[in-house]
Amino acid sequence: TTDFGEGPRHLLAIHCTLAHSGAWKALARALTGEARLTSFDMPSHGRSPDWDRQSDYFALGWRQAFDMLEDGMDVVGHSFGAMVALRAAALAPQKVRSLTLIEPVFFKAAMDRAPDVVAAHDAEARPFHEAYKQGDDEMSARLFNRMWANGARWADMPEAARNAMVRAIPVVSACGAAIYEDTEGLLEDSVMSSLTMPVRLVRGDQSHPVIIPVLDGLA
Repeated sequence: TTDFGEGPRHLLAIHCTLAHSGAWKALARALTGEARLTSFDMPSHGRSPDWDRQSDYFALGWRQAFDMLEDGMDVVGHSFGAMVALRAAALAPQKVRSLTLIEPVFFKAAMDRAPDVVAAHDAEARPFHEAYKQGDDEMSARLFNRMWANGARWADMPEAARNAMVRAIPVVSACGAAIYEDTEGLLEDSVMSSLTMPVRLVRGDQSHPVIIPVLDGLA
């Protein structure tokens, strides 16, 4: 667990796949005097132990988040971390002051309204999945980063950052059922109606195209 900054508001911030809790440092600086950020490292990320490659990875993440919820928290999640945030908030909505989902990779929410966009995403993602299946974790991480980081050059990244991404790449496949099948039933009306707090859905002008129908579906 890592805390950044000080302020009257308290944010629980949940990182994306292949990142770590320190990814929120810049946001914490921007909110200096307004909020304190608490974050944590999901398994195989940052200072957390490696995932055992057997446990339900999504459940491990949302249980970590749920255990850290306090009354009046603003909950923020990015990418897969946004799905973790959504699940935790649905379990204890009375504790959550607001929920912010940044680029949630919840493809099930887009499949009915934009199956072609999801299919295009899957085709683009196929090379890094194939590299992982062939045992080339480094190439898989490199291709994953290229797809989601808008062409960021692998060679320009610090070695420690590259190594951290290679370490975490096995969790990408482990998230597939939650992302594509909604194994936790988050899209059910009873769950969505429990989210009575303000919810903000966020994307950038360079976000992957699949994020647009995902946010439309969640909205």
